[in-house]
Amino acid sequence: MSKLTKNQKLAAGKVEVGKNYSLAEAAQLVKDITFTKFDASVDIDVRLGVDPRKSNQMVRGVVSLPNGTGKTVRVLALCTPDKEAEAKAAGADYVGLDEYIEKIKGGWTDIDVIITMPSIMGKMGALGRVLGPRGLMPNPKSGTVTNEIGKAVKEVKQGKIDFKVDKNGIVHAAIGKVSFDAVKIAENAKEFISTLNKLKPTAAKGVYIKSIYLSSTMSQGVKVDPKSAE
Repeated sequence: MSKLTKNQKLAAGKVEVGKNYSLAEAAQLVKDITFTKFDASVDIDVRLGVDPRKSNQMVRGVVSLPNGTGKTVRVLALCTPDKEAEAKAAGADYVGLDEYIEKIKGGWTDIDVIITMPSIMGKMGALGRVLGPRGLMPNPKSGTVTNEIGKAVKEVKQGKIDFKVDKNGIVHAAIGKVSFDAVKIAENAKEFISTLNKLKPTAAKGVYIKSIYLSSTMSQGVKVDPKSAE
């Protein structure tokens, strides 16, 4: 069995096993127990009282985090020529159509989000084999298929993220960076949880939000009292 490092011992001593922390306390604790030399991401994991195998209990949506994610998001706007200036002005890193479709067919995926238009979705089918496994395929439900290209690009750049419950009933998302002030981390977490509550399926019975944990890329999880996030 490997020995705990000095920093791991310090972190373990700060988090009380089994204790439910308030959202504000958890946000500060995650900062206190992270000792990475890089700016680690702050993650949230929420276990929901749903059965994702049933279509009427699927939870999926988008949320605009008030303080952004702290991550530089590379956006490709696949659009018609009349929308190119709009996409560039909004901050898209790559703008075009056929030339980028050919690049993707060749295996290029050096991007984080693709935003396109309904009229172009017919061309996207040929890219499914490349984009699908990487979670890059645009989807109307996540707001990445729209005629309002500029607005969509701007929202993604400012911290709009999409999420989906996994087969175990857990929703996972990166909601900031350890360098964020604890108040900003808590604000982002609260907005994320508020959005989950709004998406509660009518078919879901019993306790909806079963547990919430905050952690950083390399830290242990800190359990959050769901009531403190309301």
